[in-house]
Amino acid sequence: MTSTPPGALPPERARLASALRELRTRTGLSLAALAAKTTFSKSSWERYLNGKTLPPGQAVRELCRLAGEPEGRCVALWELAEAEWSGRGAPARTDPPEAGAAEAGRAGGGGGTVLAVIASVCALAAGGLSVVLVLLVGQSADPGPGAPSSAVPSPRCRAAGCEGRSPMQTKCGTDPRTLASHRTAGGAHLELRYSARCGAGWARMWSTRIGDRLELKAAGGGPAHSARIGDGAAAQSYVYTPMTEARPGTTVQACFRPVAGGGRECFDAQV
Repeated sequence: MTSTPPGALPPERARLASALRELRTRTGLSLAALAAKTTFSKSSWERYLNGKTLPPGQAVRELCRLAGEPEGRCVALWELAEAEWSGRGAPARTDPPEAGAAEAGRAGGGGGTVLAVIASVCALAAGGLSVVLVLLVGQSADPGPGAPSSAVPSPRCRAAGCEGRSPMQTKCGTDPRTLASHRTAGGAHLELRYSARCGAGWARMWSTRIGDRLELKAAGGGPAHSARIGDGAAAQSYVYTPMTEARPGTTVQACFRPVAGGGRECFDAQV
């Protein structure tokens, strides 16, 4: 997690930095003014905008707010960069399902190689670029005029073949739909997500604590999957459960088990 020369930036982080610079240009703010209007310093913004350091998710959300950009689109781009930066986007190993369940969830913090066109999402209003692929958190959008159909990467699994696998490593997380959201008594945020292209669903959590656990299960007796917050980096990121097959009409349920005590909190949704 060290600084990388701009010319050698991994593609995910380079795209994020480019999108953030476009947003900063849209605001018309200097670095000093940007620092005054956010919770991050001038020197921090200089590093974030040049790709020297991966910004916290909160910094991305604050900049999107100042630029009038829908938060979900920029956060989705950050998820992918964060997964690459933390190493969670590495290819999945063939571990036994039980032993690899927690790590599979962490690996889904948003990883994998993404096409360069994703950067146009946050730069749309500023540069007038055509949007050919958008990753949305809780919403959907159409690609811009003339977008090639090959822009959306093909998923690497379907239905039962996705069982127990990471939504990001399989490219199922490129066009998800949010089925339901829930905020726990302790302040953690939870979502049930679904990919029609993959025929599978998963759950994710953020604003969590080390030791928190999120469990996912589809109605009908399918296997249960879980993800656990194992360290401070994971607690500051999006963490995903492995996927479960979910056909139209299937009810999926997520249950949160906080490490700090308190009862289990569950919520569900129908595909």
